[in-house]
Amino acid sequence: MTCSSPIPIPRRPLPSRAISAQAGDQLAVGMALQVVMLVALAAGVGLHAVGWAWGLGFGVATRALLATGLRRSRRFALGPADQVTLARTVLVGGVTALAADGWTRPVPVTVLVGLTGAALLLDGVDGRVARRTGTASAFGARFDMEVDAFLILVLSVALVRPVGVWVVAIGAMRYAFVLAGIALPWLTASLPARFARKVVAAVQGVVLVVAVADVLPPAVTRAGVLFALVALCWSFGRDVIWLAHSHSRTRIRPGSRPESRSGSRSEHAHDHDLPLRSTPQTPVIMQLHRDHATSR
Repeated sequence: MTCSSPIPIPRRPLPSRAISAQAGDQLAVGMALQVVMLVALAAGVGLHAVGWAWGLGFGVATRALLATGLRRSRRFALGPADQVTLARTVLVGGVTALAADGWTRPVPVTVLVGLTGAALLLDGVDGRVARRTGTASAFGARFDMEVDAFLILVLSVALVRPVGVWVVAIGAMRYAFVLAGIALPWLTASLPARFARKVVAAVQGVVLVVAVADVLPPAVTRAGVLFALVALCWSFGRDVIWLAHSHSRTRIRPGSRPESRSGSRSEHAHDHDLPLRSTPQTPVIMQLHRDHATSR
């Protein structure tokens, strides 16, 4: 009598409008931690209504976008690395609340810098966890990138009063590139890895944190932030020129067929794991982490 190996029973995919109970519990815990963070800030340094509104709004929006991303990617739960990134969203939610509160009263700089520094330090943890646990995914890399980009945007907005409204360009440039990619799909093509891009991305985070800490003379702070913006424009510009040249070569290559819009969308179908349209090939913002975490 021979023993046959058991036949695996295929797991039925979740309905398109549902997420698993495990994922729901993870998102609920994340939201509860966000509320705990805001309560701690309110008890420790005080938090006005505007801070509460932005902190809670960030938490609700993040969990809603994650739920949509989980449904679209047919994922049953957040992996270990995704849970690290989820923990980072709690810190970013606290930074968002303090930055918003700063428009009505002086910002507790020590707490703001502490939360920001912790969020940036954890930025390198989730990628390592993903590789060590074998849970790397495009969804995780996209989730991490979105958190990083929003943190840079919040820090840029927090510096409007001491530096000037032009500093918002640092945080907004990535989103402008995303919008440009909708009108010009060739901007979503893959880019070659470049060490200079990593350096520029690292400079953005370091310069913004130092600027928020307000430990340097105002003139030096403005000069440093301006240097970071110029470096960012240079890196973006170089990547856009490379993409334009690459697109031109593809179009004029003898015997080649022009790329259709539908072909381009299917080639990058994984870009829609999260609802906000953005591409994992976004040139600069948070490239430092994504370059070593693209295997997620």
